[in-house]
Amino acid sequence: MFIGHFAVGLAAKRAAPRTSIGTLTLAAVFLDALWPLFLLLGLERAEIVPGPPNSFLSLNFTYYPISHSLVMAIVWSLVFGFVYKARTQYGRGALWVGLLVLSHWVLDFLVHLPDLPLWPGGPKVGLGLWNYPAVTILIESAMFVAGVWIYASMTRARNRIGKAALGAYVLVLAALYIADAGSKSTPPSITVVVLTAIVAWLFVPWAYWIDTNREVRTLPHP
Repeated sequence: MFIGHFAVGLAAKRAAPRTSIGTLTLAAVFLDALWPLFLLLGLERAEIVPGPPNSFLSLNFTYYPISHSLVMAIVWSLVFGFVYKARTQYGRGALWVGLLVLSHWVLDFLVHLPDLPLWPGGPKVGLGLWNYPAVTILIESAMFVAGVWIYASMTRARNRIGKAALGAYVLVLAALYIADAGSKSTPPSITVVVLTAIVAWLFVPWAYWIDTNREVRTLPHP
């Protein structure tokens, strides 16, 4: 899942209005942010699938228990929430960023083939929605539209940058998703996959930039 993770980061602004969508987005994609680092370090492994049935199945996630096992996802969510609480003293935000980290595994469980370990060395699970690309695209697109709508209705632009930066963010993410979902080719190498995943980190500071140029319309009671 790609834009689905960004969607829940945007939508979570309603639940944790004092937390930047930069932090919310980082939490939602945190497991995927760790994954390329562990690949580079040789701690996890993936393989390119030649001639996959669709673009969602172009990688075989052969070994990634540190970033994507359920037990470690829980650990990462607790660590992320604890660090955020220590830095901000915002309990609601800490709860939600922790839940967002864990939400990544839950959403991946829906779409992945049975390659997600429950714990390092444990059984692997996954409902395999990626076998049905049209359904996957429909669900993720609906999530993204909903997430953008929730964030846009929850906040208002302080200036022109607040409008333009959000609009560009949405358009670039949508364009990348369309290009990826419609791709007929496979990645040339795992190195390219890793570099692409690292470049995707740029959406996090972009999200912070958006939030500094927007403001919450009304703060709900804590």
